[in-house]
Amino acid sequence: MLKIDNLTKTYGVKRAVDSLSLHIRPGEIYGFIGHNGAGKTTTIKACCGILNFDEGDIFIDGISVKKDPLECKKRLAYIPDNPDMYEFLSGIKYLNFVADIYGVPKSEREERIRKYADMFELTPELAQSVSSYSRGMKQKLSVIAALLHEPKLLLLDEPFVGLDPKASHTLKELMRGLCNRGGAIFFSTHVLEVAEKLCDRIAIIKNGKLVVSGKADEVRGDSSLEELFLELAEG
Repeated sequence: MLKIDNLTKTYGVKRAVDSLSLHIRPGEIYGFIGHNGAGKTTTIKACCGILNFDEGDIFIDGISVKKDPLECKKRLAYIPDNPDMYEFLSGIKYLNFVADIYGVPKSEREERIRKYADMFELTPELAQSVSSYSRGMKQKLSVIAALLHEPKLLLLDEPFVGLDPKASHTLKELMRGLCNRGGAIFFSTHVLEVAEKLCDRIAIIKNGKLVVSGKADEVRGDSSLEELFLELAEG
């Protein structure tokens, strides 16, 4: 579902991502772990087609991001670590705006908005301006917007930041449900306990380079993911 082949991205003389290769299969939740500045967000933005890169290629469901970025974007959804929205719109107008971009028919969008807004207990707030929303409410709205066109691939950058425990649980269930339907998820997180429990496979990146990747239990071995991460970060 997502194939990253020798991705390299430089900023000046610094290699933010250095010859990174990862393959995420349909049905997988793939965790992407690394310290601040390791290259996680750069990688995810490159996968979305919103950040150019210097070398390599990225394929979404077999389609090259370089050659056909628009078709790739139809098949994925991206939730950044800090949702940037049109705050002058109401919640419902923002969701309809996103649904318009993806060409979601009226009957389908209404059903999905109702379903997901109820799940995240945001329905009473949809008439309010996004500018009045808390950080957690904006995160919920961004998740709902991302699911409206039923993407095959979800790219998430620290998706649980700002969410209360109930909303976090709801998001985890939705993530697993999408994968059970043949989709895939690639997400970065600093919450190692979440990665340990939720992910099928894990990759750890350091200074733009892939350090280790594989099935979660194999990567972790006999230690906790936190112990492994700290060991790799220090040495």
